[in-house]
Amino acid sequence: MNRTARTMLCVACALAAVPAFAQPSRDYYGTAEPFASEAVYFVLTDRFVNGDPGNDHRDQGGANRTFDRPLTAPNGVTDNIGYQGGDFAGILANAGYVREMGFTAVWITPIVDNPDEAFTGGFDLGEALFADRGKTGYHGYWGVNFYRVDEHLESAGLAFVDFTRRMRDEHGLKVVLDIVGNHGSPSFTMPVDQPKFGEIYDRDLRLVADHQNLPPERLNPADPLHRFFRREPDLAELSNFDDTNPAVMDYLVGAYLQWIGEGAGAFRIDTIRHVPSAFWREFARRIRERHPGFFMFGEHFEYDAAKIAVHMRPENGGVSVLDFPGQAAMAEVFGKPDVGYERMRESLHLTDGIYRNPYELMSFYDNHDMARLAATEEGFIDANNWLFTSRGIPVVYYGSEMAFMAGTREHEGNRNYFGPGNVERARNHRIRAALARIAKVRRDSPALQRGLQVVLELRKNRAAFLRVYEHGTEAETALVLLNKGGIPAQFEIDGGSAVGAWRDAMSGNTVTAARGEPLQLEVPAHGVRVLTRNDRVQDAGLRRQLDRAMAALEPSSGR
Repeated sequence: MNRTARTMLCVACALAAVPAFAQPSRDYYGTAEPFASEAVYFVLTDRFVNGDPGNDHRDQGGANRTFDRPLTAPNGVTDNIGYQGGDFAGILANAGYVREMGFTAVWITPIVDNPDEAFTGGFDLGEALFADRGKTGYHGYWGVNFYRVDEHLESAGLAFVDFTRRMRDEHGLKVVLDIVGNHGSPSFTMPVDQPKFGEIYDRDLRLVADHQNLPPERLNPADPLHRFFRREPDLAELSNFDDTNPAVMDYLVGAYLQWIGEGAGAFRIDTIRHVPSAFWREFARRIRERHPGFFMFGEHFEYDAAKIAVHMRPENGGVSVLDFPGQAAMAEVFGKPDVGYERMRESLHLTDGIYRNPYELMSFYDNHDMARLAATEEGFIDANNWLFTSRGIPVVYYGSEMAFMAGTREHEGNRNYFGPGNVERARNHRIRAALARIAKVRRDSPALQRGLQVVLELRKNRAAFLRVYEHGTEAETALVLLNKGGIPAQFEIDGGSAVGAWRDAMSGNTVTAARGEPLQLEVPAHGVRVLTRNDRVQDAGLRRQLDRAMAALEPSSGR
């Protein structure tokens, strides 16, 4: 019995080809943005690896201690809302482990100083949507001094500037810094006002703002210490910065320029939707005035592409965004066996103009603010094969290389400590091995990094598409075939653009299709094939598709 699924793809038919061999007349590429060549490994710094127990501060906070505050989730898994010891030393010690997987950048959570006690206000877990009572600033998002590194992160001889330099020079890894412009630490509802909470200090350790444990509506606009904040609540009890106050802009721009000066290679902007676009436009202008082309991407937790696309427009700051609509589609396609690749089509937005440039989106399938991907090991392999070949800049959350805590949400294991033991267990894991293979293919392929995507097939367990990059003197076309099924799949690709010699990006072998004969390729179960060639597209039908794809892209900073 033949257990190989078969189908034929007529490239010429799929592209509504006109007579072949029109002469090339223009360049084709999705983006020339330099950051598009990156692949990003995201670590919640405190939860990755404790490289220096000497900076754990295990006695910090007294009765409201900050280190090791365990809780048991409803699913019975042990979670923790205190510090667990992850630091710069832990990331640096495992930078080779990250680089071996084919990543070129590491996104770390905010490094700024956070309060030194657990929060006593707010709600207990389970009492409200945002319940922060008993939590600590282990994640870094509760800043009180945006010019100082939190004491849990640095080690002797390993300040932030040392960390970024060594990551870059010794391991070839950029550091993507998570930044916050919306809020500081929790600031009111405490039974007794706690040190640092609701306070903001400058680079000279001077107090410049203090919520004084007052609800926002009781803040006094005439009080200099209150002017930093809005008088309306926003997220839980977090202090809500007044984005209309020039002092807030000066403070944040100054702080983040400092961190760029110390080696931050890009920014991820937390809660970008909670601050008006006018603020981000000016913020981006001032950052890029000093550092032209500096890459930034925002978090707008929303599944409507039109709503998150606004941040990419120049008048709104011209920053990229995390592709939440794409994440939702990936969670279904790779987490549910009965959902096929056709679900991905609606999230690509290749030619509808919704995104200023879909090729500059940050693509991902889970992160620290949602449930980890609920998939089998094969599902993770399939997800990574798509992530590293389809449009966008891939981001992978720590531990996904071994399906760490798959399917769990925050407080149910999503942010659990990884540690040296899991690093060692992951080294020979089949997910990690497959991830490394496809990530390295992307790392060496300008077409997979920046090329236009032309879909040939997205149906059930099968996906086939071209990525075309022709810019200046470079030319590469990649043919990508994906199979998320449990048996091998046979692809037969016909048409003018299939004719010629192709190089198999994984094996290095040459595959040739003669004129009048289909290109026949088998893709193993839960596998991927990437074939490349380095000549300009001659097929007129394909070029017409590429013309339409180029026309759908607005001019951008990277084009």
